[in-house]
Amino acid sequence: MAKEDINILVVEDNPVNLELFLDILSETDYGYLSATDGPSALAIAKEVRPDIVLLDIQLPEMDGVEILGRLREMDETKNAKVIALTAYAMKGDRETFLAKGFDDYVSKPIRIKELLSVIEHQLASRT
Repeated sequence: MAKEDINILVVEDNPVNLELFLDILSETDYGYLSATDGPSALAIAKEVRPDIVLLDIQLPEMDGVEILGRLREMDETKNAKVIALTAYAMKGDRETFLAKGFDDYVSKPIRIKELLSVIEHQLASRT
């Protein structure tokens, strides 16, 4: 699958962080969309069927863990790779989020090379 055929959904409510993530993705050949809250993210995901969801944990209306659960329940998104984006960066947080069902974890503030490496790794591991 060509990079331009890959869709990444960024779910982030902080405008500065969202702009940063979109700027990073604009330098790649991946397709990308964004949402700033859970209901919008779920509606977009159902329609677009993203390959990757970059999902903030602290969001209005519903948190990232609840959104993850709903994504896993929908046929259209149950196989999407979901990467937690979070300011939770204490020892053990990565393991906690992986245990909740996230495919990977990137702590904020993000490092560009790390984020892109995690995206590429998750795309390569799709079945």
